[in-house]
Amino acid sequence: MTLRILLVDDEPLARQRILRLLAEHDDFDVVAEAANGQAALDWLRQHKADIVLLDIEMPGLTGLDVAKALAQEASEVTPAIIFCTAYDEYAFHAFKVDAVDYLLKPIRKEDFSKALLKAQRWLEQQSVTDSEPLLSSQVHARTHISAKTHQGLQLIPIADIDSFQADQKYTTVCYQIHDGIHEVIWAEVLIDEPLKVLEREFEQSFIRIHRNALVAKSKIERLESADSRMHLLYLKGHGEGMHVSRRHLSQVRKLMKEI
Repeated sequence: MTLRILLVDDEPLARQRILRLLAEHDDFDVVAEAANGQAALDWLRQHKADIVLLDIEMPGLTGLDVAKALAQEASEVTPAIIFCTAYDEYAFHAFKVDAVDYLLKPIRKEDFSKALLKAQRWLEQQSVTDSEPLLSSQVHARTHISAKTHQGLQLIPIADIDSFQADQKYTTVCYQIHDGIHEVIWAEVLIDEPLKVLEREFEQSFIRIHRNALVAKSKIERLESADSRMHLLYLKGHGEGMHVSRRHLSQVRKLMKEI
């Protein structure tokens, strides 16, 4: 299926650069271009786009203004937003409006390909979620985790996270990287959010298996008994099992019967 893209940037050269990058991707089609935020909103109110490639600093409405307006308007389907900007200081605000990715100009070909793949996966996830009734806790759950790294502020899609593991005052986020070329790569990053807070926010998609660990329900593969007192939970693609405490064992078993 070809995904429809709205390209929004006030600089013609920037739009041309993105069009050249998109020429290498057959499953994505630019159906319209806009040179400012208001024109983008006007177009989206009359037409459908699956993905919006959105500059931030533009005359009149900024890209952030556009994203906030789209989030507030009643719509059956919200497009995936990928910010394309020359400024890195807006990354935190991009996370607040649930952007799928945040690309810095000049945009690298590899980063662009990864962003399109993220958007595609996000849209697939939304189509599944939209077909199910939303619980109150799901409505307010974030779509990304924000982490400070040596490269700056990084946005990690919740759908890519395998586990949260508490380590003293920090929490380790174990997540997958999809580059569309190589096999899945696992990576880790530290955040300072308590496990208890994460468990409450993401209770619909993560389960506690130990006082120090939450795992993604969708990533569970099997539960094995190492001995009469030790149980290991294996996640898809991981060679090593994670210890399940006796306190949480019955809950894990119940979940696995329901999956």
